[in-house]
Amino acid sequence: MAKLISGVKISAEIKNEIKEEVKELIRVKGVRPGLGVILVGEDPASKVYVANKQKGCEEVGFLSETARMPADSTEEQVLNQIRLYQERDDIHGLLVQLPLPQHINKNKILYAISPDKDVDGFHPVNIGRLVAQQEGFIPATPAGVIEMLKREKIEIKGKNATMVGHSEIVGKPCALLLLNEWATVTICHIETKDLKSHTRDADILVVAVGKPKLISADMVKDEAVVIDIGINRITKDMADEKLLEWRKEDFEKKGSTLVGDVDFQEVESRASAITPVPGGVGPMTIAMLLKNTLQSAKRYAGIR
Repeated sequence: MAKLISGVKISAEIKNEIKEEVKELIRVKGVRPGLGVILVGEDPASKVYVANKQKGCEEVGFLSETARMPADSTEEQVLNQIRLYQERDDIHGLLVQLPLPQHINKNKILYAISPDKDVDGFHPVNIGRLVAQQEGFIPATPAGVIEMLKREKIEIKGKNATMVGHSEIVGKPCALLLLNEWATVTICHIETKDLKSHTRDADILVVAVGKPKLISADMVKDEAVVIDIGINRITKDMADEKLLEWRKEDFEKKGSTLVGDVDFQEVESRASAITPVPGGVGPMTIAMLLKNTLQSAKRYAGIR
């Protein structure tokens, strides 16, 4: 059976490390890292994500502020809130929770955030820094993937890595990070012909599409490392007998369960290591966002 890579365990280790650094930063420089979050509208998933970010900030001793704005807020009102956060010395990291209401231009909003406070790593300047291997903020989920591999002492250099998914937020930056670690990287997406021929060659397979059971056991190389970033909510009426039995407790308590893009029950016996869903990459995202915010506060305090 594959070794389970626990994002819960690794993220807890990272948070403890950040907590100690925060104490020292306050003691030596009098600087407490601060994260400003802008939430526009009432998207239920976004509200959960923001609550988790606030909780993470409290755990490590950060200042955390959330500007909650109504869904009918204008673009200019959101830009004004960005300006207010950017002018404050006690806010070192700033992010706008996505998705935004349709009447607001996402790119205009993201570009308005200073690259030096863009702890989500979505600004083109930070993406450019990632491509050029310069110091900058790396999107939290891809950064979490690399951190997991390194902390589990999984060799990346010289390995064949396949990234299934090519989004700006996860797929592309993750492929770049793997490339920067000297993996030979293949990127697959919705137009890829014969996906199996690419995934079967991967020593490290990373999947971020949002399609349950996309990756079956016959698509995975023996002893491959499988990183599943997908999050799919499956209700009882959508589940097959196998899933109903496996996640019986979830269905009884909540009426639904979370699964990734990989058929975990099948692939687990074939892989050498695998991330579960939930409890895999998910918790790493908050941890790496906190790490980016700490990095920004240290820069502000003159520590490199």
